[in-house]
Amino acid sequence: MLEEIRPKIVTFHESGFSNSEILKRLKNDKVNPMLIYRTIKRYIETGSVSDRKRVGRPRSARTPALKNSVRCRILRNPRRSMRKMSREFCVNHKMMRKLVVEDLGMKSYKRKNVHHLNDSIRRKRLERCIQLKARFAPGTEDQIFFSDEKLFTVEEASNRQNDRILASRSQDIPDSIKYIDRV
Repeated sequence: MLEEIRPKIVTFHESGFSNSEILKRLKNDKVNPMLIYRTIKRYIETGSVSDRKRVGRPRSARTPALKNSVRCRILRNPRRSMRKMSREFCVNHKMMRKLVVEDLGMKSYKRKNVHHLNDSIRRKRLERCIQLKARFAPGTEDQIFFSDEKLFTVEEASNRQNDRILASRSQDIPDSIKYIDRV
């Protein structure tokens, strides 16, 4: 918005309009009088309306190139650890955390444990419940004996405290990464 208004202010100033006349002409744009004053002052001093050179020490670590490469790595593997990335890029881990949270707008989410039930398992369970119900006469439920059989599967080891996912929103995380299936 300012990039559009500042050249208008300079054009009116070069045409010989006073600050108050410029303000009246730009009242539809809701321009602050100080913006007009500062823009004209900047134009007289520097000959341009672009921003002045910033003062202070320039950023040396949180550069746009680092920001872009970190974003690409997180998109490839959202389960990547911020500390490991800081070691790979040879930067401080606190700076890496600031880059991910403040600059990229991402947050660390925990993975969720969910019961492994797909459609075929649900159908099988329903069929078997119906069969069990049909097999036994009413009033004989207390005579049913259940053994401790269990379906053993090899599950991935997970530590909810350390195993995190980096994303802007929880909806952006694919279900294959977001959930840990438990049988």
